[in-house]
Amino acid sequence: MADPYSTLGVARGASEAEIKSAYRKLAKELHPDKNKDNPQASAKFSAVTNAYDLLSDKDKRARFDRGEIDGDGNPAAPFGFGGGGGGGGFRGQPGGGFESGGQDFGDIFEGLFGGAGRRPGGGGFGRGAPPQKGANVAYRLAVQFVDAATLAPQRITLQDGKTIDLKLSAGVESGTQMRLSGKGQPGPGGAGDAIVTIDVKPHPFFTRDGDNVLLDLPITLDEAVKGGKVKVPTVDGPVMLGVPVGATSGKTLRLRGKGFTGKEGTRGDQLVTLQIDVSADDPAIRALVESWQDSRLVRAHLGV
Repeated sequence: MADPYSTLGVARGASEAEIKSAYRKLAKELHPDKNKDNPQASAKFSAVTNAYDLLSDKDKRARFDRGEIDGDGNPAAPFGFGGGGGGGGFRGQPGGGFESGGQDFGDIFEGLFGGAGRRPGGGGFGRGAPPQKGANVAYRLAVQFVDAATLAPQRITLQDGKTIDLKLSAGVESGTQMRLSGKGQPGPGGAGDAIVTIDVKPHPFFTRDGDNVLLDLPITLDEAVKGGKVKVPTVDGPVMLGVPVGATSGKTLRLRGKGFTGKEGTRGDQLVTLQIDVSADDPAIRALVESWQDSRLVRAHLGV
């Protein structure tokens, strides 16, 4: 039986932040997209995800620590049950019953610890563990960069063929897990949950730095010298950006509120780095520099 703490490589007293950090590190290493020729990595990725699913749920983690459920989230066998001598231990079955000596006792021991149930032939028993919920179902959802930045609803098809619109959470990033209650496998105690792991796809020209969006913006020589308004793409659509007179390559301008929405609900910015693009075969530019020379010592600070 897998120990979720061992699977993630953390101590039993690990904090939520330590558990999350360990999961993110392992998820990146074992991601199926990076290990297409390694089926063992896919199995380990699934095990790591299941371990994080249990330990990130405060209630499940507490129940596991108390020995009430095992590493798979299934109810543990009652302590000390099985009678003296001769083995005969109980193990959980997919249908929610218990098996011993080849016999399926099902719900016979429903009242093991409390009041209502009775074993055949007399002998009062109490209430047992609640009926087991169905298994959780794991999904991976590829989300476009712009959709993640703008928290655009995502349509996902579940295993039963039904589709739902998933609302992305603030602070979403690759590896973020979202829980859909009751959308997992059916079970005697109700359906399990769907666990959706988000995979934010890279963008052709935007990159992400925390909650900020970064963009290298080409501008022409005359736009740099004279300044003016230029059209700039953002995750919310194109906007006009003012380029200052005499702009240089590497100068960074800020578009406020055009980044990702952070966990606290506020949006980051878009940072636009100017890159002057000079045509190498423009005769007008060549004629200009033939008759003009910049006499500034632009490399003096480098000692040359």
